[in-house]
Amino acid sequence: MKNTYKLAALAASVSLMAAGCASRSEDVGAAYVSLTTYQSYNCKELSLEAQRVSSAAASAAGAQDSQRTKDAVATTAAVVIFWPAAFFVGGDNAKTAELANLKGQMQAIEAASIQKKCGITFNRA
Repeated sequence: MKNTYKLAALAASVSLMAAGCASRSEDVGAAYVSLTTYQSYNCKELSLEAQRVSSAAASAAGAQDSQRTKDAVATTAAVVIFWPAAFFVGGDNAKTAELANLKGQMQAIEAASIQKKCGITFNRA
């Protein structure tokens, strides 16, 4: 009987930890950004914008992964030590939305670059 309770507690803990944490940055999908946003850009402007968005996306990805780590620590503390710590688990939020938007911008810039035959190389992480 004790093993059943332990197994149930372990299953509940794992479920809580998985459900409450922010997404990993690489798991955040791109939000739709219209290609028309970049239609008026020339190839040099597209290249500069791609560099700006790429830098912002790298920063946002770092913030997203940091939030995921904080959420995991808070969830573990809630399960193991003190249940009110569960209220500090943020999950997905504005950081996730910002990262998704930046990924969408990058896709739109790449599509505009291809359409204009700019020859810009977009590296995937």
